[in-house]
Amino acid sequence: FFLFRRTKSTMKSAIFASLVAAASAFAPASQKAASSSTALNAFEDDIGTIGPVGFFDPLGLVADGNQEKFDRLRFVELKHGRISMLAVVGYLTNAGGKYLNGAIDFSGKQFSDCGYGIDALTKISPVGLAQVFGFIGFLELFVMKDITGGEFVGDFRNGYIDFGWDSFDEETKIQKR
Repeated sequence: FFLFRRTKSTMKSAIFASLVAAASAFAPASQKAASSSTALNAFEDDIGTIGPVGFFDPLGLVADGNQEKFDRLRFVELKHGRISMLAVVGYLTNAGGKYLNGAIDFSGKQFSDCGYGIDALTKISPVGLAQVFGFIGFLELFVMKDITGGEFVGDFRNGYIDFGWDSFDEETKIQKR
């Protein structure tokens, strides 16, 4: 009987402790004073800054407030984000059973024989992988290079595809960026 009573009181203590912990989750957090450094606040009003966090740079890559470095990092982030989106579309297309027609190498191995995702990398010969990564490097260095003279950082139109961008007013352009 004594053991049962002790377990019951221990259980009540555990429940009480968890209730206190849950209630403390709703306590107001202490607010730090805003930093007065102009370098840290240099990008607070840029497009993409989201409240209540504001400008988020956890690694301090642009802590010095260098606009050129910030624009370069934004360009690279946008470019690689768009490449990642295309990679996901490719993965989902192959996962859905659609593959390129033809052989992937001279031995006659079909694209559909390779599967999709990381598993496909194990089924391609090392020479084929070198060709794939060489092509990616070629695209990175010569085709998808930094575009200068665009309307804004991340303007990848290359003066070719417009989709009506020039017909938008400034407010719509900012909203779409």
